[in-house]
Amino acid sequence: MLFFVQQFVNGLSRGAVYALIAVGFALIFSVLKFSNFAHGGLISVAAYAGYYFSSKFNFPPVLAVACTALVGGVMGVVLDLIAFRNLRKRNSSNIYYFVSSITCGILFMNILTLMFGTTFYTIKPFFKSPIIHIGDLIMLKMDVAILLISVGLLAALMLLINKTKMGLALRIVSIDRDTAALMGINSNVIITVTFMIAGGLAGISGILLGSNFTIDPFLGNMVVKGFIASVIGGLGSLPGAIMGALLLGVMEVVFTVLVGDILSPAIIFVITLLFLLLRPQGISGQFIAEKA
Repeated sequence: MLFFVQQFVNGLSRGAVYALIAVGFALIFSVLKFSNFAHGGLISVAAYAGYYFSSKFNFPPVLAVACTALVGGVMGVVLDLIAFRNLRKRNSSNIYYFVSSITCGILFMNILTLMFGTTFYTIKPFFKSPIIHIGDLIMLKMDVAILLISVGLLAALMLLINKTKMGLALRIVSIDRDTAALMGINSNVIITVTFMIAGGLAGISGILLGSNFTIDPFLGNMVVKGFIASVIGGLGSLPGAIMGALLLGVMEVVFTVLVGDILSPAIIFVITLLFLLLRPQGISGQFIAEKA
């Protein structure tokens, strides 16, 4: 019993990182109604930036995470300016957004491959002693730190969206950009800020994933986990994305313990398909169509 409680906590920690990815993914979807797979490229870039800040420049962990978030935020703004703003001006269909996002994601990863090759990198441990004892539970300090960081960031983001004027503007733009313009809201600025927030979350996801796994140019493929979590939770729903990510993280850890690394992904895939067949609108009950 104690062992499964420990694995459940580990699953929550993994799911918390997936939640950061899923929320960044869902933010863009809620505003622009398309799936931004370039988000994975930002995660890869941020992971390498986190490696340099933490392992090469020896920044303290908090500063390394903050600087990596800044890099991710800047990259998110650049991504919007070079890939998506012109598409918005032309009122392009969803296929152009999809192709553009896929192309940018692949471009990011290929550039990283040219720069760093296929060598695996590891981020310097954040803690000298990796183990923490909570009663009879034995857990990794990094898992606990990831869970706390993710919960704090997600809570701050929900407060931003629900309690500030910027959050109100973002919600209005996500509902109807034309009406937002009539109300004096500059939708381009709001969308760019959304990309910056999503990029910042990608940056933090990158360094946290890099601290638990090895870093390579294709670490950004973890965006698939965020996409699955977002679909399970309900596309465009931030609370749904969080719930879906936590559920996915727990399922991964539990099934890995029960059936091993090989069968676990297949079982999760089948469960996801069954879930979507029975409840296509996701946990949140929302179902938002992509752009026509």
